[in-house]
Amino acid sequence: MSLNLVQAWKQARQRLEDAGLAGPVIDARLLVEAAAGASRVDIVSDPYRPLTDEQAKTLDEYLARRERREPVSHILGRKGFWKIMLSVTPDVLTPRPDTETVVEYVLRDFPEHAAWSVLDLGVGSGAMLLAILADRPAAKGLGIDISEDALAVARENAANLGLGGRVALLRGDWTAGLGDSTFDLVVSNPPYIADAVIEELEPEVRDHEPRLALSGGADGLDAYRILAPEILRVLKPGCRFAVEIGHDQKDAVEALFRAAGAFNVQTVLDLGNRDRVVTGLKNPLETGH
Repeated sequence: MSLNLVQAWKQARQRLEDAGLAGPVIDARLLVEAAAGASRVDIVSDPYRPLTDEQAKTLDEYLARRERREPVSHILGRKGFWKIMLSVTPDVLTPRPDTETVVEYVLRDFPEHAAWSVLDLGVGSGAMLLAILADRPAAKGLGIDISEDALAVARENAANLGLGGRVALLRGDWTAGLGDSTFDLVVSNPPYIADAVIEELEPEVRDHEPRLALSGGADGLDAYRILAPEILRVLKPGCRFAVEIGHDQKDAVEALFRAAGAFNVQTVLDLGNRDRVVTGLKNPLETGH
């Protein structure tokens, strides 16, 4: 007997619940939609639509992978972020809702038709940079990453979103080779997890996310020590930076940026009310180094 959409969703949810997975309702729905070529609307409006044998087999394979703690984003090869859909592979960090806090905050003082230049350091899948450019049609961006594999994903995403003409994606070591006072906005979601903590993370992260995008050194702050002075160097005077942080890193990261000369340093909370983004300005009176 073939499964219909609503049965498939209920059974999938039960399987994921039995496996002890968090968020089984949403995961089950996403996997059923993908396996059955259905939309969320289809599950509501046409719940008794049967799955073909091939679709049921695909769903079973998807659920088995999820039971082994493979992230849904890797199973499906995509993940929604802000207002865009991104291709995702094991070579990039899966974009998270927490990171949308950076995008939401910087867009506030970023006029819609201003021809701003945006730099994203450690661009990964392109999530932050492409979300900003998609919302600001006159802006242009540069994304830097040490991983050529990550850059390949970001280039695919830029092309899929029709943003290839407004973004450059280059392999590099943070800001090496970039000129002083060049950018109107700098964003970054650097690796910030202390090395000893990585082994304690959920298997979805520990076993499936690129170590390069997680490892922040012994105390999780290695990247910020490099980035604080360098971000201020490449920013234009009076312009803003915004970097994602771990929930317990506010004081340390704020101190690094203040020591580097940043103005108006503050921390923005994410939707869960946790410290998430350290932001500030380059001295507006600074004329160069």
